[in-house]
Amino acid sequence: MTDVSLSPRLTLGRVDMPLRPTQGLRRLYVHDLEMMADIGVYPEEKGVLQPIAVSVDLLVMETEPGADDLAAVVCYATLADEIRSLVTGTRVNLVETLADRIARLCLADGRVRTARVRVEKRAVMPDARAVGVEIERSAP
Repeated sequence: MTDVSLSPRLTLGRVDMPLRPTQGLRRLYVHDLEMMADIGVYPEEKGVLQPIAVSVDLLVMETEPGADDLAAVVCYATLADEIRSLVTGTRVNLVETLADRIARLCLADGRVRTARVRVEKRAVMPDARAVGVEIERSAP
């Protein structure tokens, strides 16, 4: 018998390996957060805003399971605002650098145990929907 939670699933032309929540953890995500970023190493990219999409998948410690209180959870709206602020307030050369900074931002909340971050540049290759990187970082 195959354990479905360990099997990859095909989503929009890419293979995703879902994070597997365990007891005491919950999965929080923001997918395809679209914004404009000053990113790129080539001269024609510098100083020019480009469309990107950021996705984060987090494994978060449940501090008060079942509590119906925003203070008891990592708020995805606040997280999205912090990511937007980081992206729009910084110029970087590499999607790898941006992904790492976003992962560090996520892990700054002590409840976050693991952060998987995907950064996609959406207008780089005319024959590809997106190019980018995905990283995963864990709290010590």
